[in-house]
Amino acid sequence: MAFSGTSNYIATKDLQLAVNAAITLERPLLIKGEPGTGKTMLAEELAESLGTELIQWHIKSTTKAQQGLYEYDAVSRLRDSQLGDDRVHDIGNYIVKGKLWEAFSAEKRPVLLIDEIDKADIEFPNDLLLELDKMEFFVYETQERVVAKQRPIVIITSNNEKELPDAFLRRCFFHYIQFPNPDDMQEIVNVHFPDLKKKLLDEALKAFFEIRDVPGLKKKPSTSELIDWLKLLVAEDIPSEALHSKDGKAAIPPLYGALLKNEQDIHLFEKLVFMARR
Repeated sequence: MAFSGTSNYIATKDLQLAVNAAITLERPLLIKGEPGTGKTMLAEELAESLGTELIQWHIKSTTKAQQGLYEYDAVSRLRDSQLGDDRVHDIGNYIVKGKLWEAFSAEKRPVLLIDEIDKADIEFPNDLLLELDKMEFFVYETQERVVAKQRPIVIITSNNEKELPDAFLRRCFFHYIQFPNPDDMQEIVNVHFPDLKKKLLDEALKAFFEIRDVPGLKKKPSTSELIDWLKLLVAEDIPSEALHSKDGKAAIPPLYGALLKNEQDIHLFEKLVFMARR
């Protein structure tokens, strides 16, 4: 198994090495990076390139580690017992398999995505240490031990909203996705817009990186926002000349609401453009 990116996903050499190292070491790959740098998409494209199943576990602030293993549906069992249903005699009928159980029982080695692990409680990663290390867990209700048929390829993403425990980090292979430079970004854009006029692309990338370089922005525009902005420019048939002022001074690009997502950043950008034009 070797990952080198796909026709839909441009992976840098460093990212390719990180993915393949994690697969070789059979350790979870912990991916960090700015929102919109393709962390979740990496797992999707990795599964696609390997021709295997992608099992996605999207983490919320209320998610518990136990939910990834299994849950015992006591409410349904109580209801069935009141209705006289014969299923009630087999407690196994009320064990709901979690995403880790799905990955452990898959016939072909799957890709398991644990998405945005930093959203959960601080104890969440530690509660998964044994299961991710030993690739097994015990179901107390049925006295059954679930052991992985083969180790899934585990991709874990984090937006750095909170620090992860050291014991958890030791068990992972880590990679930080750097924000694409202009050349890499051009490759990414070409995947989505292969017929985009070069002049429009050049002007759009220049304007995009100028906005990202504005000091004090609360949220810098990401790759996904650039793709949305280009989609709008193409749909509205905006000429490349509209992306810069005729006198060469700073200008507010059209449809900039696709790039800047809060009023604080918009006001800051407008103020800086106004000052530059004076």
